[in-house]
Amino acid sequence: MALMPFVPAGYPDLAATAAVLPALADAGADLIEVGIPFSDPIADGPTIQEAFSVALAAKLKVADILATIAQVRSGVSVPLVAMVSYSIVFRHGTDRFIAEAREAGFDGLILPDLPPPEADAVCVQVRQAGLDTVLLVAPTTSPSRRQQIVNLCSGFVYYLSISGITGERDALPADLADNLRQLRQMTQVPVCVGFGISKPAHLAQLAGLADGAIVGSALVRRMKDAAAGGPVAVARAAADFCKSLVLDH
Repeated sequence: MALMPFVPAGYPDLAATAAVLPALADAGADLIEVGIPFSDPIADGPTIQEAFSVALAAKLKVADILATIAQVRSGVSVPLVAMVSYSIVFRHGTDRFIAEAREAGFDGLILPDLPPPEADAVCVQVRQAGLDTVLLVAPTTSPSRRQQIVNLCSGFVYYLSISGITGERDALPADLADNLRQLRQMTQVPVCVGFGISKPAHLAQLAGLADGAIVGSALVRRMKDAAAGGPVAVARAAADFCKSLVLDH
């Protein structure tokens, strides 16, 4: 099962982002999700909201993020996928954003707020540019709607373990296994789980059910705790946490 950490771009600054990405790859991450800060959170819990707010307060721009990805990409040995609100993509210019993301070194886009049928044409654009598409499925999504969504995913299907916001939780929901089995019958694309994944016990629960586990808030909290030590300390804290999940799993 793939370990897929989430890193908020520009938090606590871009130097930290540049240090964290290769450190996570070296620590055992199989794919890294890079969150593009957004001022109007879609489903982000307080930890990720705070990280985005810090980055935006520093006047972070899309161009700055793409430049940082391009700078470090050759030293990151795993795929990088951008988690980005379609509002940002649209404002930047859809064709332009997709082309620049590809040029910077991203391998795919997660578009959390772009549902079908609106997503249909955009997903075609993304795939034609050589990037993979990832869309979200919630526990409350109907079976017919789930099929529409998974048909648009070429990278992986992002299943939300709970209906709500991101954040660390003690336990994963009881209906998780049934929902994952249903999704895996609908598609040959990997099915990965996010929201609430924060400790080795969660990865153990997902083993044999999911193709990947996305770990966000728990990692960001450790980055925050190390922020005063600068980029090297942040990268070390992120890598150590990643290693602990890999070893325990």
